[in-house]
This record gives sequence, C-alpha cells and structure tokens, in this order.
Amino acid sequence: MKHKNIPLILLFFVGVTGVVNGQRSAKDAVDDRIAPYFSPPAALKDSPGPYRPLLRFYNGDTVLTPQAWKKRRAEIADTWNQLMGRWPALIKKQQLEVLETTQKEGFTQYRIRFRWTPNEKTVAYLCVPKAKGKLPAVITTFYEPETAIGNGKPNRDFAYQLVKRGYVTLSIGTTEASRAGTYSVYYPSIEQATVAPLSMLACTAANAWYLLAGLPYVDHKRIGIMGHSFGGKWAMFASCLFDKFACAVWSDPGVVFDDTKGSAVNYWEPWYLGYYPPPWKDTWRKNGNTTDAKGLYPKLIKEGYDLHEIMALMAPRPFLVSGGSSDPVDRWTALNQVIRVNRLLGYTNRVAMTNRPKHDPDDASNEAAYLFFDTFLKQ
Repeated sequence: MKHKNIPLILLFFVGVTGVVNGQRSAKDAVDDRIAPYFSPPAALKDSPGPYRPLLRFYNGDTVLTPQAWKKRRAEIADTWNQLMGRWPALIKKQQLEVLETTQKEGFTQYRIRFRWTPNEKTVAYLCVPKAKGKLPAVITTFYEPETAIGNGKPNRDFAYQLVKRGYVTLSIGTTEASRAGTYSVYYPSIEQATVAPLSMLACTAANAWYLLAGLPYVDHKRIGIMGHSFGGKWAMFASCLFDKFACAVWSDPGVVFDDTKGSAVNYWEPWYLGYYPPPWKDTWRKNGNTTDAKGLYPKLIKEGYDLHEIMALMAPRPFLVSGGSSDPVDRWTALNQVIRVNRLLGYTNRVAMTNRPKHDPDDASNEAAYLFFDTFLKQ
C-alpha cells in the first residue's frame, strides 16, 4: 500500500536521563496540561498499600540497584509467564490482506485480515492518516474492532480520534468469541488452552505490533496501545508482557485484584485468569471468591500475587491509567510501587492516572489520554 502524507509537527520531548543537577531532562518533560496526573494526592504520596514490595525478590532480598532490578524484573516476568503459560512463537513476518478500502476525511480506512495466533486469523481496521514519513501508531483493543473506529458507544472511538491526530491506528477485537460469550482467545483451543486467555490476548497484540512495525510508514519505536474495560485489561497485559510497546493507556481495567467492584474487575472469569475447559457455569459473577473460583486465579490470590507486579514490567516505559469506577484514586498505592521502580532507574513522570466517577470514558479522560500519547509518541 502507498500513502501520500504531509510532515508531522515535531512536538516533543523524550530523552534518556533522569534529573540532572536538579533540572528535569527532556525525558522527564510532559505536557503541562497532563503534568498533574503524574503525581498522587498528598494523602497517598509514597503509600505502598497492602501489596508485596516490588523492590524485593521473592526470597526476601532487597533490590538496591538498577542492575538488581534487571534480575528482579526477569524474576517477575518468568514467574508470571510460567504461571500463565508460555506463548507460542510470535509471528514476526506478517502478511496483510486488504478486504476493503474506504477514503475518509483526512485518512484511509482499510478493513484487513492478518494472522494473530499460529492457527487463527482476525479481521481488523487499519487507519492511515494522509501524512508523510514515519508515523507514530496505536493499537486499540475491545470486544470488536468497529467501536474504536466510531461505530459503537460514545467516547470509545479511540482509533478514529487518534488517526485524526496523525497516528496510524489498528483496531482489533474478539468479534466471534464475544458473540459466542467466550470473549477471549484460546490456544491451541478453547477445550485445551495451555495459556491463560488474558495472556493469550496479550500475545495477539504482540503479533499485531509486528504487523504495524512492518509497515513502511510506521515508526516501530513509537507504537502504543490503548483499550477500555475488557480492552483495558487486554492493553495492560499486552504492554506489560511485550516490551516493544513504547507506552500504553489502560482505561478502567482494574489494575489490581479487587473482589469489591462487582463484575468489572472480574479476573476470576474463565476468559481472563480463571480458565477451565467449558462448559462454564456462573460466569459474570459479582465476586471471585476463591472457594468457587477455578483455574489460575485462586492460586494467584492464595500466594499473594497481584497486578502491580505485571505493571512493574512497564518500567521505565510510560503508562496512563484512565481510571473510573473500577480504578478509583486509591489505586495510587499500587502505582506508587511502580514509581519507586522508576525512581531507582532514574526516571520520573512515567506513571500517571486520571480519575472519573463512572466506568465509561468521557471527553476529559479521553483528551488526557490523547495528550499522553502526543507526549510520548510524537517527536
């Protein structure tokens, strides 16, 4: 595919060092409009919450240096990948099939098909702005790919809004599984899945990253990911488990385990971390009581694991939690632990959170998300 584009305005600020002689480096600078979101409220500042310390190995040894963190990070990643199951080999050489081409105002929309697991293809939407040169890109994740391109509920049209801002966007979703009420991706099959479905969703996003990275008009160093709710969990696990994503926005996924949020933070479901072979009973439960939860979830709870460990794998890559009813302001206690990791590595302004009362995204939360991408993906 060939595209004619105009140059992007160079917006931004990303360098490599942290604070030097009391001055913020370019790496630490953020847009003033979102700068407040990188600091917790005074009442929660530095509070680590009830979560197992990130800067401590599972055997109790303390992490004191960036070199030690590298080993600790590997310990976390290896432990979680072993618990959730290892991914199949990633599909690095992608073949894109164009099913339909539609000219829109300012961009071209392609309905495409590509292979996102070794044995399954998916239909997605690739949106390409009429701009020139190597462009930043964002993958969006949801139950189906149409919502993100503007054919769904309000304020979930992330791919559409971002392509209008100059990003190549790729909208992916689990259309067939969502229609069937199984929602996720199961490998090698739903009857005998060897990878926790939420981790396998992350694997599909990694394969989608390779699709985007292989396009001649995409800068592979500037690819982010964003999703809401189900898509927020998907985007969170994808960006944390696959370190080629430059940054991420997670809209109200539930960034820690929490049985008090009803069916919104429902990691116990079989399509997330509670997989067991179907038929499934009592799904969409209001809590994940470990007396009746199945699969990996009760083991994680019993042994003290929580999702701040998954989030820590992002460091020092930036992420924004677009928090709603599932992720209220007190989630800062978990985020503070990731901030400590970044501080050890010499970075500031890498962890941000906005808050709104409802689960649904709104204009303000979305604008903050888009400014976040402008800060970390545009140059």
